[in-house]
Amino acid sequence: MNKTLLVIAAALAASAVPTIASAQLAFNAAVVTDYRYRGISQSKLKPAVSAGVDYAAGAFYVGAWASSIKWVKEFGGDSNVEIDLYGGYKGELAKDVTYDVGLLTYIYPSNGLSTSANTTELYGAVTFGPATLKYSHAVTDTFGNAGSKNSFYLDLSAGFDVGGVMVTPHIGHQKIKGSSACTYTDYSVAVSKDFSGFVPSLMVVGTNAKESCYLVNGKDLGKTALVLGLKYNF
Repeated sequence: MNKTLLVIAAALAASAVPTIASAQLAFNAAVVTDYRYRGISQSKLKPAVSAGVDYAAGAFYVGAWASSIKWVKEFGGDSNVEIDLYGGYKGELAKDVTYDVGLLTYIYPSNGLSTSANTTELYGAVTFGPATLKYSHAVTDTFGNAGSKNSFYLDLSAGFDVGGVMVTPHIGHQKIKGSSACTYTDYSVAVSKDFSGFVPSLMVVGTNAKESCYLVNGKDLGKTALVLGLKYNF
């Protein structure tokens, strides 16, 4: 999963007992002009770099991903990196209908915020044709918001191959429990193309996030923007 570029959720494949023969290991690295997650800039509207690794064995998978960030320090903390650890299971509900369930932990080492930025979510996604509907539920406080356990994110995305170019529209809603000011909706449209593992992308992203929660040191972290990226899968 690389949320840096396309913000798009997962789902696919059939279920079975994992075997060594079906095991797969994949790596990725990327650079973007702005690291947006759920529409909000994690890098203070500046470039970010990331890298990740994924391991799949049959229908089971685990992975790790890390990116440079700036938002924790902007809120008075002391971390400049995000590390994501995740694992899950993918299966098939019916013909052309697949699901993906799992757990994802976001870690901000030594973040030092009064309410820790570290966040854990359970997620479930269903894919039918090109469209994926995903629900993520926080089982901890959410990204440093005090008393925000049981917040959730619901998003709908799709992927369309248009002459070899992938077009990916997306809309999502982030509910921060106990804070209407920090609750918002985000939307984006991304285009990308795979050149033998090199994937350049362009994304228009925006939100209706309120400045009262997402304006930091004069920077509106949820403003509409154009994001360019380059990812390498190997």
